[in-house]
Amino acid sequence: MSINEIVHKALMAGVGIPEKINELVDDLVTKGELSEGEGAKLVKECSDKICKSTEDINKGISELIDKTLEKMNIPTRDEVDELTRKVKSLSTKVRKLEEAAKSDSAGS
Repeated sequence: MSINEIVHKALMAGVGIPEKINELVDDLVTKGELSEGEGAKLVKECSDKICKSTEDINKGISELIDKTLEKMNIPTRDEVDELTRKVKSLSTKVRKLEEAAKSDSAGS
């Protein structure tokens, strides 16, 4: 999905398309052009498509961000968290070695 498609879908969702669909279906039901059941089915189908589009937009944006961060060589949150865990582990080991060295030199 291109950035243009993502932006287009985001704009469509942002301008109140779901509300417009409900208004249109309500109007068609009022005029007798659709039964209430048909109207409800149409609203559900449209809502499902809008939800799918929203998921596609979110996925596209996430992929775009990931690719951008990768190109910029910026570590992800998971990578930073992993490095933090490793630093803490190494710090603990160094502290234990320092304590052991102090004990050995005090006992000599």
